[in-house]
Amino acid sequence: MEITPGFRRVEPREPLPEGDEVLLGRIRDEIVSTGPMTFARFMELALYEPERGYYRTTQVRAGRAGDFLTAPEAHPIFGHAVARVMDEMWRSLDRPDPFTLREFGSGSGTLALAIMSGLRADASDLLDALRYQPVEIGDARRAELGERVAAAGFGDRLEARPSSERIVGCVLANEFLDALPVHRVVQHDATLLEIYVGWEADDPEAGGHLVDVVRSPSTPALAERLANEGISLVEGQRAEICLALDAWVAEVGRALERGYVLVIDYGHPAAALYGPDRLDGTLRTYVRHRAGDDPYLRVGRQDLTAHVDLTALSNAGALAGLVTLAVTTQAEFLVGAGAESLLAAIRADPATTLPDYLELRAALWRMLDPGVTGRFRVVVLGRDVPPDGGLASLAFRLEG
Repeated sequence: MEITPGFRRVEPREPLPEGDEVLLGRIRDEIVSTGPMTFARFMELALYEPERGYYRTTQVRAGRAGDFLTAPEAHPIFGHAVARVMDEMWRSLDRPDPFTLREFGSGSGTLALAIMSGLRADASDLLDALRYQPVEIGDARRAELGERVAAAGFGDRLEARPSSERIVGCVLANEFLDALPVHRVVQHDATLLEIYVGWEADDPEAGGHLVDVVRSPSTPALAERLANEGISLVEGQRAEICLALDAWVAEVGRALERGYVLVIDYGHPAAALYGPDRLDGTLRTYVRHRAGDDPYLRVGRQDLTAHVDLTALSNAGALAGLVTLAVTTQAEFLVGAGAESLLAAIRADPATTLPDYLELRAALWRMLDPGVTGRFRVVVLGRDVPPDGGLASLAFRLEG
């Protein structure tokens, strides 16, 4: 193709995938059979249906070739920084052996590999005591993860399935809680109502489509959550409430005998999450690195997320016997963990090429920039740990 001087050819963006008609049919059949379902039930099916849910298939989800880019996929420096915090946790607990790292939403193991590689690069003795337990829902993904861990030389650190025994160590959840199923609610005439998912049939040839159906709440727990947090929605405001968060924290609390819970995700305290400036809530879709706001498109082929209620997280932690030790930003967390010194060391390494360094610097900038992912929240909970958490890496705070 001839290119006119002064102009550049713009390649067409990759077309977005169609929805999974089989999965959509199963959702439709359940609605037709039992009536409109809660959005939490719809989200559970869309993401985790055993055979065809978004996170159940073998398709690449995270990374540049997937639908969204998390910090671990952006560059291993993120995992190396987390490794330094893990080493600090281990030492604060008097170097237990084993020290178990239980990761929820482990995917293909990208973050875990970066953590273990970082420990090896730092010659940390934690690597010898480490036991890695990935929590991943699909057998195929677990198998892929095991192969990658073994190929990297860490096969003896892997425990393929979490045991029922209580652990000493750290529970890690990086961009995991935002994908837990949420209920959707709306304030109408001073009353809290719930937004269900219904099916509206069109003419026989056109089929039908999913629609919002507003009814009384499916459980009083929705109003109770908001009341306990001192939240009153304004007229017409829509919001998401994640009751599944409580069950997850309770599960973690039962499993953790001593140690830490490290949560990294986008979220806000309840007052900000449900503020009047968020009239439409935070529910978003992601596919091919494009954000959207229609959850009924591309069912089973797009990610569904909602921002995490940090107040609910801390409250659930307290009920589970976990103390909230710190709430900070990803930018502050990474700087406190020594990301800048890691960058300098990589730059000084003769083996580092200019393109490699520029790629790393751009990735780290994205992780630190408050306008991108630097504003993500980092929450650390603990049980039977030093009163101040014993983690100097969490003491860093940006000015302003």
